[in-house]
Amino acid sequence: MNFYQPQQAVTGPAYGTGFKVFATVVTLVLVLYGASVAWRFPLMSFGLGVKALLLGAGVMLGVSYYWFLRATITIDATGIRQTWLYDKQIEWRDVRGAKMIGIPYASWLFPPRMVVRTGNAFMTFNGGSQAVLIEFAKISLAFQMKK
Repeated sequence: MNFYQPQQAVTGPAYGTGFKVFATVVTLVLVLYGASVAWRFPLMSFGLGVKALLLGAGVMLGVSYYWFLRATITIDATGIRQTWLYDKQIEWRDVRGAKMIGIPYASWLFPPRMVVRTGNAFMTFNGGSQAVLIEFAKISLAFQMKK
């Protein structure tokens, strides 16, 4: 039997607008810095390992940025799911506890997260919309009252 059931399914972005703007600025700065390094140094004269490392860093920056913009979170009757490079999912029957955590004075950039405890592991879910954060608060309160 599940302890918590949401009243309705809630879906929203995993990262808020402030964080997406921050990620965009950081990505642009890193791309511009990488371009300036490529312009100042003869990269083609370096070995294959250096070229592969730089290419891998560029690809990972692009993939991370893409998923910061596209990630979504869904809270429904089956559990909590978050899309990203790899999807995270937990069913309600596996949840042993849940708590919201945040960074004081920086919630405009980094909104509170939901930390969910299973038997012996923890999963963190991000909420980037008001509806998702409200559902996080309900989940946290329900599991706090369970104690």
